[in-house]
Amino acid sequence: MRIDRPSRGRVFRSMLLVLLTAVPLAMAAGCGDPETTDPEGSAETVQTQLWTCGMHPNVITEEPGQCPICGMNLTPVKRPVGEEATGDAEEQVAAHEGHDAEAEHMHDQAGHVHDQAGHLHDEMAASSPEETPGSERGSSIVIDPVTIQNIGVRTAAVRERPLTRSIRTVGHLDYNEEMFSRVNVKYAGWIEKLYVNETGQQVAAGEAMLDIYSPELVAAQEEYLLAFQNVRNLENSTFETISRGAKSLLDASKRRLLYWDVTEAQIRELEERGTITRTLTIYAPSKGIVVERMAELGMRVTPGMDMYRMADLSTIWAFAHVYDADTPWLSPGLTAEMELPYNPGKVYRGRIDYIYPYLDQASRDTKIRLEFPNPNLELKPQMYANVRLSTRSVRPVLVIPGSAVIHSGERNVVFVALDGGKFEPREVTLGMEGEDGYVQASSGVSEGEQVVTSAQFLIDSESRLQEAIQKMLDPHMMH
Repeated sequence: MRIDRPSRGRVFRSMLLVLLTAVPLAMAAGCGDPETTDPEGSAETVQTQLWTCGMHPNVITEEPGQCPICGMNLTPVKRPVGEEATGDAEEQVAAHEGHDAEAEHMHDQAGHVHDQAGHLHDEMAASSPEETPGSERGSSIVIDPVTIQNIGVRTAAVRERPLTRSIRTVGHLDYNEEMFSRVNVKYAGWIEKLYVNETGQQVAAGEAMLDIYSPELVAAQEEYLLAFQNVRNLENSTFETISRGAKSLLDASKRRLLYWDVTEAQIRELEERGTITRTLTIYAPSKGIVVERMAELGMRVTPGMDMYRMADLSTIWAFAHVYDADTPWLSPGLTAEMELPYNPGKVYRGRIDYIYPYLDQASRDTKIRLEFPNPNLELKPQMYANVRLSTRSVRPVLVIPGSAVIHSGERNVVFVALDGGKFEPREVTLGMEGEDGYVQASSGVSEGEQVVTSAQFLIDSESRLQEAIQKMLDPHMMH
């Protein structure tokens, strides 16, 4: 029963059959003429029959059997009609003295294996057995120009340039923790009036928040007024020591009020009025919205007790997560763009403010913090957002097309196109991968070299096929 083989199998089998036309030539290099008779008169024919699989031409054995891959019976490799086995040049010289010219011609034939389909393995016998196609600077393979054109080999230059990459992720908005503020007092007292009594209420810097009565504050006001009056009475005194002592007492009384967050304006009002006030007004230290309100009318407060907690929303934070593989692309200050689902089409621009120095244990990604201006308060905490980061490598790097790399699992290999139709395999170390299909090559290639970007798998298969044949021929050539 005839089995139609895939087109690729036909190509490789044709390559193999033509290559093997030279196998007896090389094998006979160490075996002498098949028609030669030993001194005792017994004739010994030294001609090896090879067997191969029709579906897997890379399987070559010296004995019949079954293919270890598909189980099909192996078929003999037929020798072209009229081909004669030839011997190794050096052994022929030793065996047949006086035939130097013929032995030299046969040695040249054994050193080169010609492929009638266009493939040439140049000086196979001179290559070291340890030089495999996967090595960094291993053996090269030669392909004639017609075959290169037929299989569609294309190359690209290794060059140095910056890499760019866009990282898309999702995040959520939150308060800017640097813009939080608290309203509290440093003395005990009671709240007698509230000006801000709603959570979420917007407050301007310096706006009145509440009125508080404190016996300690009343006593401090009285002390300051006495010191103030004393200075005024002694300003014309001829006793400099007494005048200086009165000013020192006034300064101490004023510092005490300032330490209790009484403003300079309130102190001036106290001086102008000349009388104390029962309650004192507390003003907002900064602008923002009330996030938490603990103050209630008539409530007693103690030193350090928070009455309000406010947040300034003029800038807002966004927290996002990126894969750890993208971490080398990130840096503080990198420009970021953000879109909100409720307002599609509008882009908000900010920057990366901080990159957290650890991975999230559950999601195994890196957390970043971005900062966006929010002058119109359109960005609200706890909103979800789509984030896009446009990154760029810090300096130009050596890059190759990603399509040129053959990933074997343990190593990454590219084929470098050399002069004369030669292709050399190189092991490369890869780095950052750009969005335009280029990848950083840290080692293995140099700027200006040409790497194969298409049909490299066919070249790799041809290289491995020639390697297998070489390993079979070398033992016979060593006889």
